[in-house]
Amino acid sequence: MQIGVIGASECEGDLEEIAEETGRLIAKSGAVLVCGGRGGVMEAACRGADGEGGMTLGILPDMSSGNPYLGAVVKSNLGIARNALVTGSSDAIIAVGGAYGTLSEIAMALKMEIPVFGLETWDIPGVVVCKTTEEAVSKAVLAAENRM
Repeated sequence: MQIGVIGASECEGDLEEIAEETGRLIAKSGAVLVCGGRGGVMEAACRGADGEGGMTLGILPDMSSGNPYLGAVVKSNLGIARNALVTGSSDAIIAVGGAYGTLSEIAMALKMEIPVFGLETWDIPGVVVCKTTEEAVSKAVLAAENRM
């Protein structure tokens, strides 16, 4: 099972804590955390998952090495087109904060009929708004299991 975490490329405070806890809970569920592999929400989520011994996969937009908490890296060299790989590789998506890049990933996921669960992110039709990390991860895990 692979759960994607998408969101703000720069974050601090509450968003960073939310992302890290999301990563921890994904790891505890036994799922692989898939993300864009860079900083912000992606790094915080990977840090949380890594701290729990979870597997993290970063799909990078270029040939860089990504954040230090990645267990596996795909150097796509596709720029923002790699967002389609992040969403398409996920059985469910959790969006944490974010701007237009996150919105594009949400739209792709919804178009691909991949369930999206939101924490302090875009409140648009199709995104299941969640109030806690526990709610988002439990719903994402259930949705991912139902897709398998």
